[in-house]
Amino acid sequence: MAGLDAAALLAAYRSGELSPVEVVRALLAHAASREGELHALCAVDADTALAAARASEARWRAGTALALDGVPVTLKENIAVPGAAYRLGTAATPEGAEADFEAPPAARLREAGAIAWARTTMPDYGMLSSGLSSLYAEPARNPWDVRMTPGGSSAGAAASAAAGYGPLHLGTDIGGSIRLPAGWCGLVGLKPSHGRVPIKPGYAGRVAGPLTRTVADAALMLAALARPDARDPTQLPPGQVLPRPVELRGLRVGLMLDAGWGDAVQPEVEAVIRAAALAFEQAGAIVEPLAGFTTRGMADGMDRFWRMRSWLDISALPPERRAKVLPYILDWVAAAAGYDGSAVFHGYSQMQALREAANAACEPFDFVLSPVAPMPAYPAHLASPLHDPARPFEHIAFTLPFNMSEQPALAINAGYTSAGLPIGLQIVGRRFDDAGVLALGALWERMRPQQRAWPFTA
Repeated sequence: MAGLDAAALLAAYRSGELSPVEVVRALLAHAASREGELHALCAVDADTALAAARASEARWRAGTALALDGVPVTLKENIAVPGAAYRLGTAATPEGAEADFEAPPAARLREAGAIAWARTTMPDYGMLSSGLSSLYAEPARNPWDVRMTPGGSSAGAAASAAAGYGPLHLGTDIGGSIRLPAGWCGLVGLKPSHGRVPIKPGYAGRVAGPLTRTVADAALMLAALARPDARDPTQLPPGQVLPRPVELRGLRVGLMLDAGWGDAVQPEVEAVIRAAALAFEQAGAIVEPLAGFTTRGMADGMDRFWRMRSWLDISALPPERRAKVLPYILDWVAAAAGYDGSAVFHGYSQMQALREAANAACEPFDFVLSPVAPMPAYPAHLASPLHDPARPFEHIAFTLPFNMSEQPALAINAGYTSAGLPIGLQIVGRRFDDAGVLALGALWERMRPQQRAWPFTA
């Protein structure tokens, strides 16, 4: 029951076959039975969730149900909710720290009737592509192989989705933090166009978006999330977010297998992505190679800028709190103490360089296909595939450019390694075409080889 998708739950509520109370009770029991292995949740509010489920049940009986009424959703720990812990995944934030506002994505889901029953784990300040954190005793684990990471920084959200902790999970993404865990956990993860989903606090490239098992559920969730909120000055005007018709015949598709920098794509990953591109080509799309368009200089500049931003935040902490930050993060930011203004400004300027390069390279194509990451999931206790703070971003070369270019990008499962780990396909659309990437993702769901059964079945 807890493993049903949102569309199925809504249909069951509508027919009276299930009630939100039954579903929430089953979900709480399922999560309790699996959390000892997964470490995906940092807080569960069973009483509030059951109260919300009873209110939802009454609306369904009265015929006044809302768009997502009674559908369970988890919120990443950096999504502010009044009265909830707001520690940003790090022990450096004092115990008892709480948000004093409701972030727009949380508000939109609540207004649509979704039941936010739990909050999900993340690494310190969301700065890693794993679940490693100074705050939690154990990092989040990948349900496909609990020795491996689910990815990050939306680590607990992805682990929850893959393990059947309900159908809807909210993550955030500034360099791949939705798409990387989606790819490594066999999920659908959407990084929407910048401004499509209002968010607070905002930051260059930062978005919130869905992690789900199906494109249909991601579209349902996005429809609620994309409602306006004046607190985000970058919000887009209302636009189409539900999948639009896509005709494959004659569609121009770019295939990028070398990002221009970073780790080389591993053979098993490349084979699966090439097979997906061939399937699109055989269905009538015109698939052409797209050379990598980003450079080592762009990547290193972004690294310097992010190090300085984090060093300023961390160095402002009292010494006793600073000492609690994950050592990997402390090692990563330490170099920023020696940067001068020109180094930081040059780093900042690489945001625009990435944006221009991505938009120019993608312009000839309706969509671009690439791996989500060059490799499958790696061991859970590593901060990154290389676990080297001097080279922290070698695995995000395919995801980072599209945060800076503000294009929508969808991660969706394309196949598996010989060891059974998921391999993610990234579908990138033109700026503002969120509906298009969802539509192409839905087509891929129908075209791709049969998927393996989900782990941790409820």
